[in-house]
Amino acid sequence: MVDIAEVTAAPSPDLLTPDNCAVLFIDHQPQMFFGTGSGDRTAIINATVGLAKAAKVFDVPVVLSTVAAESFSGPLMPQLADVLPDQKIIDRTTMNAWEDVAFVEAVKATGRKKLVVAGLWTEVCVVLPALSALAQGYEVYVVTDACGGVSPQAHEHAVQRMVQAGVAPVTWVQVLLELQRDWARTGTYPSVMDVVRENGGTYGLGVVYAQAVIGEHAAG
Repeated sequence: MVDIAEVTAAPSPDLLTPDNCAVLFIDHQPQMFFGTGSGDRTAIINATVGLAKAAKVFDVPVVLSTVAAESFSGPLMPQLADVLPDQKIIDRTTMNAWEDVAFVEAVKATGRKKLVVAGLWTEVCVVLPALSALAQGYEVYVVTDACGGVSPQAHEHAVQRMVQAGVAPVTWVQVLLELQRDWARTGTYPSVMDVVRENGGTYGLGVVYAQAVIGEHAAG
């Protein structure tokens, strides 16, 4: 039962902040995209780039990983590499990134308890590390629109499996706005609006319209 006297205007500790999370990008590579059939692949690329820009705006630690880049899957997609040009890419042989020592050590080095995960395919290279990290005490948030599976069923069932285990499903715009959370935070406001305009689709067009009609500092 809620004690009204104890209620304050304070955010939940469950919310993502720039200081409590890290973003993990797993296997956004050409061969993986070729096999993705759960949704529009261009939309997945856009969501992935938007998420990367969100992490960069708020200086959130990022881990980039590929699987069999030279022998099968190809390089990290250039749109993602361009956003994070100085970020080391960890290449693996394991489908489960959480069984790769270098990957896990990179995650541990961030010092963050909340992990925001995006990758291909949802039913393999996302669900396996998500459940593995969850089992070791991490809080895991999967960015479903920056993920894709080989079929709609594969993606949906993987998301269901993770949710049942305790993973929180989110979207890239949700992550961006949760990190901002207050339009009075002027330090990141312009950069957030840039990301929205560039990758936010019709939301971005709405911002363009509002700023043109109302002024440059119209809230999102």
